Amino acid sequence: MKSPILLSIVASVISAPLGAQWLDYPTPSIPRTADGKPNLTAPAPHTPDGKPDLSGLWNKISPTYSRDIAADLKPGDIQPWAQALVQKRLEDLGKDFMNVHCLPLGPAYITSSGGSSEGMVKIVQTPTLILFLNPDLTYHQVFMDGRSLEASPSPSWMGYSVGRWEGDTLVVESSGFNDKTWLDRDGHPHTEALRTTERYRRRDFGHLDIDFTLNDPAVYAKPWTVQVKAELAADTELLEYVCNEDAQSVVEHWVGKASDDKKAEVKVAPEILAKYAGIYQEADFWPGHGPHPRMIEITVSGDTLFAEIKGRGKVPLSATSDTVFSGFYGLGIKFVTDAHGVPTHLIEMHVSSEYRFTRNK
Repeated sequence: MKSPILLSIVASVISAPLGAQWLDYPTPSIPRTADGKPNLTAPAPHTPDGKPDLSGLWNKISPTYSRDIAADLKPGDIQPWAQALVQKRLEDLGKDFMNVHCLPLGPAYITSSGGSSEGMVKIVQTPTLILFLNPDLTYHQVFMDGRSLEASPSPSWMGYSVGRWEGDTLVVESSGFNDKTWLDRDGHPHTEALRTTERYRRRDFGHLDIDFTLNDPAVYAKPWTVQVKAELAADTELLEYVCNEDAQSVVEHWVGKASDDKKAEVKVAPEILAKYAGIYQEADFWPGHGPHPRMIEITVSGDTLFAEIKGRGKVPLSATSDTVFSGFYGLGIKFVTDAHGVPTHLIEMHVSSEYRFTRNK
C-alpha cells in the first residue's frame, strides 16, 4: 500500500491553470498609494444609486472553516451519523471530495480558500442581479429584483438565491441545494433542507467581511455563523481552472487510509524533535493559496511534533523517518538540516510539487 503522503492529492493535481495572460495587468481606475501600489484601505466605492459596490476579484481567506465548518460547534450539536460520516471521509483521505470528481462545491464555495479552483471569486454587481463567478466555471446568481425563494425548488448544485440591502450590507438567502456536496474539506454533510444566509460588507476598498449562517436541522442542532474575510486581488485577473475529464483514473489510484500513517509511524528521539521547533516562512510561492507569505509553526509536546498554519489549529504529525512526517492537513513535511543536524528549512510535500519554507527562528 502506498503512503498517504503521496496520495493526499490536492486540487492542483486534478486541474491546471492556463497561461499567464493578464495576470500582471494593472487594474484600472483604483486608488493607489504614492508608490503605485493598490490602496486597499481607501474608502469603499458606491454605485450610482448609493449602494456599496462589491464588484471586483476577491481572494477569500478562511483557513479554519474551509477545512472544518463546524470548528465552533460542540460534539452534541451534530447528529451522531454525521459525525461518523466525517470520520469515514477523513479516514478515506477525502477521495470523495467534490474537487476529486470534478463536481461543483455548492455552498462550500463561500468558505473555500486556498487552491486556484476555490480561493478566488469575481463579483459582478448590477441593480437587479449579482453574479459570483468561480475559476472552475461555476456561477452563483443572486436575484435582487424582489422575488421570493421558491417553496419547493428542484435541488441543484449551487442552490437558488435572492438578495436585499440592509443599509450597507448585502444579505443573500439561499435554499434548494442538493445533498451531494460537503460543507468543508473534512466532509461535514448537509441535507436538502439546508438554508443559508450570507452577509457581505465592504469595509473599505480592499477588504470584504462575510458572515455565513447555516441552518440544517436534519443534521445540526442549531443554526450557526462563521466569519470569512476576503481581500481584493488587484492587478491580476480571473483565469479558468478546469478540472480534467479523467478524474476516475485519479480515484482509482487514490488508495490508502489516514490510519496508515500510524501503522508506518516510527519513533524519533525527543532531542531531534526539539531541533525542528520554530517558525518557517514560505520561500516558494504557491499562486492562489491564501495570503502570503504563509507561515508554518512547528512545536513539540512530549514525544509528538505539531504543525500549524495560522488559523487552522495545530495538527499532530506522524514520523515516517527522522526527517519526514505525515498528517499536515493531508500533506507531508520534510525537514532539511545542515551538517550539524540543525534545520535550515522544511519542505511542504505535495504530489504536484514541493514548496520550501525557510526557518525564521
